[in-house]
Amino acid sequence: MNFTRRNLLVLATIAGMAGGSHFAYAADVLNVGSYPNNPPFEYKTDSGSFEGFEVDIVNEAAKRAGMTTNIADYGFQALFAATSSKRIDVAISSITITPERLKSQSFTQPYYDSDMGVATKDGSAIKGLADLKGKTIGVLSSSTGEKWVNDNKAADGFGDVKGYNSQQDMMLDLGAGRVDAVVSDIPGMQYLFVKMKGFAIKDRIKTGEQYGLMMTKDSPMLGKLNDAITAMKKDGTMDKIHEKWFGSKAPAGSSTVTEMPIPKA
Repeated sequence: MNFTRRNLLVLATIAGMAGGSHFAYAADVLNVGSYPNNPPFEYKTDSGSFEGFEVDIVNEAAKRAGMTTNIADYGFQALFAATSSKRIDVAISSITITPERLKSQSFTQPYYDSDMGVATKDGSAIKGLADLKGKTIGVLSSSTGEKWVNDNKAADGFGDVKGYNSQQDMMLDLGAGRVDAVVSDIPGMQYLFVKMKGFAIKDRIKTGEQYGLMMTKDSPMLGKLNDAITAMKKDGTMDKIHEKWFGSKAPAGSSTVTEMPIPKA
């Protein structure tokens, strides 16, 4: 077959249109970063896909904003740099909204209320916070658990604080006796303890923590995703997602079912 200059120009035009279509499609993809082992909020399956409470939330919010999601696994600490550098659009991983984080990140309205807890091995002499004086405590690095322990270390007389990039590694060290107790979010530990036996939550730390979708500061996607979450609360979708992953409807008045403002620094 003979190709003329006209044929080549036509082919070049078609190729250019295909390239434009590709980039338009990419613009409709929400790139999400997620810690891969934080059930029931998010976890990576054997097939490599992500499932969980927050996975369902971000997928549904993206769908309502006219987007699809591409979810990749990150260490918890790496999520903050990834949103700041815009390598990802959104981070999920039961990330607590705090005044400190709001200085460099934006969050949607909250959709989950949580407290932290103190966990030990079954049979430990530690019964609660009062027994942690001089003890070595494990925390997830960059988590609010780490901040709380460090903020209260001097006043409560805690011993060493050991940070981990993985909740599983933290619990394995607790089981091996390399730390005396861990401080972390209660829902995640409760779910983990269904499969990892030999541990118990000994005390609850009331924090007023709330989780939201985290993204780079003043992200142009913030309004669209927040509006989607509002609609999900109003039409009962958020409550259904909660019941799917936690086995019960969300508490009345909780951030899971109540429309709330976008958090401000």
